[in-house]
Amino acid sequence: MSNVLTFAREPHRRGMVKVESWWGRAFLRAIEELAYDDNQLSGARSLARSGRIGGLVVEAGRFAAAVDDERGLWTVAGTVPVLSADDVAALSEVLGASAARAEALLVGELPLDVAEHAEEAGVELVPYGEELAVTCTCGHWHAVCGHSLAVLHQLCWTLDRDASALLHLRGAEREELLGRLRRQLPGDRDDGPAAVENAAPGEATRDQVDDVEIALDAVLRARHLLEE
Repeated sequence: MSNVLTFAREPHRRGMVKVESWWGRAFLRAIEELAYDDNQLSGARSLARSGRIGGLVVEAGRFAAAVDDERGLWTVAGTVPVLSADDVAALSEVLGASAARAEALLVGELPLDVAEHAEEAGVELVPYGEELAVTCTCGHWHAVCGHSLAVLHQLCWTLDRDASALLHLRGAEREELLGRLRRQLPGDRDDGPAAVENAAPGEATRDQVDDVEIALDAVLRARHLLEE
């Protein structure tokens, strides 16, 4: 069973929420494919910004959240296809091709060239609209109701902030990918230290990934102290 990620309820927001990342925009386009008209999309965006959607739960291939509106409390659940074991292995190879990609993964980023190389290997990181399956307890006549679209928008904002959440949803958990990276790095091979010294320019080594993790931990600790 995969690990479950939980995200707190989003606060009420005024105005449009801007999606910044390429993967967030791609996911947003997939959502827009599901709506039956622009009015439904507009209403769903307003509901997503209203602060009336509960905490979001994300695991491999699944997500869910509760929605509270004037008619009652509803539960939205959705599924997306997960990557196969071969797909995850191919993705880890792409990520392990350079230290910069490993660093990006650690801070929730996903460089576009990762997606391009993954696609060349037959791995699609962002699901299409037809791959997003959602249900809602409201019993709306349309296959995808406004509650479902609102939850999908909030999911999109969450994924936009952290690409590792997208990979988690697709069945490629961050820790699993980092573990694969460590196993495939030169420093973990039988060649020993010489392999690390002889790594090609730009190729990630175990020491480089460890350094990034240490630096990230320091940043998070400093941020925590500042917020106290």
